[in-house]
Amino acid sequence: MGLPLLEVKGLKAYYRTRAGEVKAVDGVSFSVEPKEIFGIAGESGCGKSTLGMALLRLVDPPCYVEAGDVLFDGVDLLELDAEGLRTIRWKRFSYIPQSSMNALNPVARIGSQIVDAIAAHEHLSEKEANKRVAPLLKGVGLAAECADMYPHELSGGMKQRAIIAMAMALGPQLILADEPTTALDVNVQRVVLQALAYLREAMGVSVILVTHDMAAQAEIADRLAIMYAGKIVEVGAVDDVFADPLHPYTQGLMSAIPSLAEKRQIKSIPGYPPNLLDPPPGCRFHPRCPVAVGRCREEQPELRSEARGRLVACHLVVE
Repeated sequence: MGLPLLEVKGLKAYYRTRAGEVKAVDGVSFSVEPKEIFGIAGESGCGKSTLGMALLRLVDPPCYVEAGDVLFDGVDLLELDAEGLRTIRWKRFSYIPQSSMNALNPVARIGSQIVDAIAAHEHLSEKEANKRVAPLLKGVGLAAECADMYPHELSGGMKQRAIIAMAMALGPQLILADEPTTALDVNVQRVVLQALAYLREAMGVSVILVTHDMAAQAEIADRLAIMYAGKIVEVGAVDDVFADPLHPYTQGLMSAIPSLAEKRQIKSIPGYPPNLLDPPPGCRFHPRCPVAVGRCREEQPELRSEARGRLVACHLVVE
């Protein structure tokens, strides 16, 4: 395997408030390989969306990127000026936002919005840009006629696929999809996930899939990172993580997933995520962990490789 397409090292993104710093992303490291779908999952409030926005330098005050490296194809995105970032963002590394209705202009036709995205980065005539619209829509399962429609004339799933088409307009190598199936029914969710899988299979695009929907992760992700309280606690092949979760938090998430295949009691994780203004010492999961020992309360575990080849941040598992 060659160099990763994206390599994140020690990324920190904090919200500065009057009460102090909220450590929403606190020393996160991971990599994404070419043509890979990399999932990031965890409870709401664990820092997933802030992490995604920080990767693309889309965070606004009071959130600031405090430290770390975001190496995209060897180039540190955190070191680029506005013009340098413009040559990468959207053209090579694009974004599917969480709410398609908020992302689309309600008074502009779908086709013209895709053309605007193309024209903002490439010197093409309107006629040349328009020629790209129908193939882009077809690639995500939409009819060419959708280009002449307004957002309110499309269903939720159609709007989300239009956003995916817009994200693909400039032929990027990597797409960040932030909760792309939120508020969609299961049938539409499947169509959206199939569209993302198509991008990897047919076009060789890498995808970072940010969602708490574990079923979506299981369906299309290759590797999965589990995030808790601003930190990544486990990374591994998605089948391995689902079949044999190692970190106690990952085990708790899996126990909370309903199953049609086996009759078992659904167990929720007791307690609540910590206040990231003042996170607990040691492992941030220890107040909710059923197997925590003294060391867990005092010493913060590092994300390290264990015997089965997975990365886990847990004293008990690694030892």
